[in-house]
Amino acid sequence: MRLTKAFWQTYKEVPADAEIPSHQLMLRAGLIHKSGSGLYNYLPMGLRSIRKVENIIREELNKIGCNEITMTVVTPGELWQETGRWDKMGGLMLRFKDKKESDLCISPTNEEAVTDIFRKTVKSYKQLPVGFYQINTKFRDEIRPRFGLMRGREFTMKDAYTFHMDKASLDVGYQEMYDAYTAIFTRLGLEFIPVEADGGAMASADSKTHEFQVVANAGEDLIIYSQEAKYAANSEKAQTIRAKTEYDFQISPLTEVSTPNKTTIEEVCSFLNKPHYTSLKSLVYVATTGNVSKNVLALLLGDDSLNEIKLQAYLKCDHLIAATEDQIKASKLWKGYIGPVGITEDITIVFDKSINLEASYIIGGNKKDSHMSGFNPKRDMKNTNQADLRLAKAGDLTLDGKYTVVEKRGIEVGHVFQLGDKYTKDMKVGILDQNGKLVTPLMGCYGIGVTRVVAAAIEQNHDENGIVWPKALAPYQVYFATIVKSEEFVKIADEIYKEMSDANLEVIYDDRNVGPGNKFKDSDLLGLPFRVVMGERDYAASGDLEVIDRKSGSVTKVKKEELVSTLKNLLK
Repeated sequence: MRLTKAFWQTYKEVPADAEIPSHQLMLRAGLIHKSGSGLYNYLPMGLRSIRKVENIIREELNKIGCNEITMTVVTPGELWQETGRWDKMGGLMLRFKDKKESDLCISPTNEEAVTDIFRKTVKSYKQLPVGFYQINTKFRDEIRPRFGLMRGREFTMKDAYTFHMDKASLDVGYQEMYDAYTAIFTRLGLEFIPVEADGGAMASADSKTHEFQVVANAGEDLIIYSQEAKYAANSEKAQTIRAKTEYDFQISPLTEVSTPNKTTIEEVCSFLNKPHYTSLKSLVYVATTGNVSKNVLALLLGDDSLNEIKLQAYLKCDHLIAATEDQIKASKLWKGYIGPVGITEDITIVFDKSINLEASYIIGGNKKDSHMSGFNPKRDMKNTNQADLRLAKAGDLTLDGKYTVVEKRGIEVGHVFQLGDKYTKDMKVGILDQNGKLVTPLMGCYGIGVTRVVAAAIEQNHDENGIVWPKALAPYQVYFATIVKSEEFVKIADEIYKEMSDANLEVIYDDRNVGPGNKFKDSDLLGLPFRVVMGERDYAASGDLEVIDRKSGSVTKVKKEELVSTLKNLLK
């Protein structure tokens, strides 16, 4: 592609609303154009990278026999109403009515639509297992779209779905898709970690679910990781144990301590000159199941944080939210001074498993400016229900106690999930088994955020000068920059460009009438794997061309006759 004929514009200024490097660089390098809040047009350079992700996905999913289809972007509301998600997804869905007053929506996902296809076409166990996938547009009306393609409202997604007669078959299909995802992200040249993830309300106890996380400093997700133990999990799912803790086993009377204006663990422990883990953190939540709500007091060691997903799973409630100040007051508790002693019996109390019930702790005194020391759970409480409530963190140990875990930041780009019979049951799907009996098939779903992959790749691979593309994802492979004026050398440059193109190398030919500084800055900003430089003076003197590796900065000088073979070797 000659730049004199290309539609490409770069920018020096960092856009004011672009907070993270990938968003900034995609706008500055002319990959995308903002259309509206959370809405982006894909420009030629960006679209080429998106297409490369799509092609790799297609190749790997086709290998495992998954069938590509395309479902409508607009889906009937009646399908969503069958599963109850028309109301549950609510604000995330862009909903509207047609001329007949029928409910429609722009699809945020397609479980209902694909299940409808399946139930109308597949009738016998002989047709199973079967898998479908599509690469299509999705829309989710995010309350606060941000970070460019990382969390936009409209995006390109690959969603796949498999149907199975039994759990054994679902496990096989799940593993095939897991392996295909591993191959996809490996081919894309990304540093990624498959992590155990939380299945939420739709998962049964034996359901499998994993997220594929691209490691990046700006990642929204926290990964708990041990390379030695080969363990990785989203912090919401991770199960670890605290490193050795020096509990206070000195039993002393429960004593009120004046703590004026000290409302946080940090302030109280600093005031009393005690380590944070010698105090108990008291958090009040409201758990709701159906129309019934109850207040819950969760207790953790002072230097731990609550994992709300674990608490909700323990309580088996539909919804869990932090209590408001008014709700705390209504429970006769005082914010900043809450403790488990003397509270009303209608509040459910749960201790984290890391709390040693034999030890002594500092707790809130349930009145202003007051805490209590010497609290011993075994002695001072009638009920001491315990559960794993804490959020895993760096420095914890794996469950066998052998290895220390670390934290990494990650960007979720893929998710594989065993749905079981959630959708097939709600939508009354039946298949005849080997005995002619009607049974409900099981289902798996598997997503990859295609446009998010491109943004995550840039987030992981950039420097102060611009993008540093992985070879498989770069919109082009080679940036050919010429510093020539005479017709003789322009002709030679044209010949070199033709030779590279004829050899099926993807080349941008910067034949613009601008100075070398502008060409090199644009080359670094766009970040193609290799830059080939032809300078008229150097070429006339030695016949050399420079091949510069964008990632390492290494420079190789080659003759015109060696250029194609050199580039092909470097691109392997």
